[in-house]
Amino acid sequence: MGSGGRLEWIDGTLILLCVASLAVTVGAGAIQVTFGDYSVSITAVWGIIFDPAVLASPTTLYALVFGGDLTHLTTESLIVWTQRIPRVLVAVFVGMNLALSGAIFQAVTRNELASPYILGVSSGAGLAVLLTLAIFGGLAAYIPLFAALGGALAFFLVYAIAWNGGTSPVRLVLAGVIVSTIFGSLQTGLYFFIDDLGTVQEALAWTTGTLSGSDWSEIRLIVPWTLLTVVLSIAGARQLNVLLLGERTARSLGMSVERARFGLSAVAIVAASASVAVAGIIGFVGLIVPHIVRTIVGSDYRALLVGCLFVGPALLVVADVLARLAISGSQLPVGILTGLIGGPYFLYLMKRKQNLGEL
Repeated sequence: MGSGGRLEWIDGTLILLCVASLAVTVGAGAIQVTFGDYSVSITAVWGIIFDPAVLASPTTLYALVFGGDLTHLTTESLIVWTQRIPRVLVAVFVGMNLALSGAIFQAVTRNELASPYILGVSSGAGLAVLLTLAIFGGLAAYIPLFAALGGALAFFLVYAIAWNGGTSPVRLVLAGVIVSTIFGSLQTGLYFFIDDLGTVQEALAWTTGTLSGSDWSEIRLIVPWTLLTVVLSIAGARQLNVLLLGERTARSLGMSVERARFGLSAVAIVAASASVAVAGIIGFVGLIVPHIVRTIVGSDYRALLVGCLFVGPALLVVADVLARLAISGSQLPVGILTGLIGGPYFLYLMKRKQNLGEL
């Protein structure tokens, strides 16, 4: 497109996918903001969202995002601005991170079935978060750091188990299942050592994956990590493309394969761990989204990663709306819904591929 063809990967298909995904995200977000347990008319909700007293007031916006005096807002405004809108925004950022993480892991492992959930990274991060909540409650402010360490430990264990003079897609998936099972059992065992019922309920929310109760503190937590992972993943798109060619070809092109693999894996681990830190373990988003985008725009990671940034939020916001509104008077954790969707999809991918998982 530009001189030298540097933007030739941006085509009508990618643009259409991004626009359609953005429309789905906005539409589902509008439903999420409009309907809820607290009765507010549709007209009132949208009057609140576009209220100049909020949008044109830097002081009020600062108080919303960073905490402050909001006593001048009505009850309806507080519900919309402190509960409903943050929930949609958290879903957007979590969707972005999980989709990017899954796409990177699939390139690093050259395995279409890889994802932070399948490879045990989410379970490792979840176990670290649960340990922090249950045993080291005073260190709750460092949950993202502990989540990243737990995710990294899980990924290294998977690689160590799968390594046999090299790895294969099948061994990586099986090793991920092993590590996820072990870490899941440790999570369940921790409940027997927690005396406080409130902590148990909070821990259950992490392990099932939920966006209920999301507020601006979660947004403050996840936004910096999201910006970091987006920048680093886009910057590493060309390396991801080279890794897809295989180790021998990558080395012949002058790439330090192991350094690139572990550097990009670190980005994927941080992305997945940031999501776990604010929303718990939400499975299969990192598996489904890259596959959908790859089917539409192809395997060029420059286009694939951009597509994931739009499709990931669309999928998770829609799933969260369905999880919240599907059962009258109750809220289904979004992680359960994505699991119900992702499990059959995972089986579909396995049946569809003759060479299990290979890209």
